[in-house]
Amino acid sequence: MIHALDFMLLLLLVIIALIAISLKDILGAVIVLGAYSLIMALAWLEMNAPDVAFTEAAVGAGVTSFLFISALSKTKRWEK
Repeated sequence: MIHALDFMLLLLLVIIALIAISLKDILGAVIVLGAYSLIMALAWLEMNAPDVAFTEAAVGAGVTSFLFISALSKTKRWEK
């Protein structure tokens, strides 16, 4: 049986994923994907996997977001 917190985290993950794929701005999508990674870390923590949660938070939200944002700062941005 699924707990209320697990269901809420799953629903939030689906909503954030849909927002990330519907955004036109790449920087906004990177920021939303960082939030997705933080919520995923909370989901891993809820499943009693603190080592996986810590790795997800450090690599997914921290390093990956930093690398994406630094790569975007080196490119030109244009929007229609």
